[in-house]
Amino acid sequence: MTTSATTQKTVQAYHQARFAGDVTAAAAQLAGTFTFQSPLISSGDTTGHLAGLTGFLQIVTGVEMISELYGESEATLVYDVHTATPVGVQRTAEHFRLRDGRIESITLIFDATRWHPIMAAAAPQR
Repeated sequence: MTTSATTQKTVQAYHQARFAGDVTAAAAQLAGTFTFQSPLISSGDTTGHLAGLTGFLQIVTGVEMISELYGESEATLVYDVHTATPVGVQRTAEHFRLRDGRIESITLIFDATRWHPIMAAAAPQR
């Protein structure tokens, strides 16, 4: 059973490691069975989820936490991601589900409209 203190410790450790670029420490907070969903990408495992982290962090100039909500087996973070892109600041909500003290799913929620031209420009040309 997960407690809200465990949930908070786990989610904060993951969040800090991810934005520090520490893939190993971020992965250590994820469950063996893990899923990720966002408006732009989804993944059914830890490796796929963290594969693009280094590239993403190259455009991040800062993260400003707005709200943190913790329960026994879920948490929600709301924060602004400051980027060195035409998007500028991206308001983001991130919902976590935990089992046995590890994160088993993350749902990232944001308006992806301004990201579509950037993703299209970065995609390999056929």
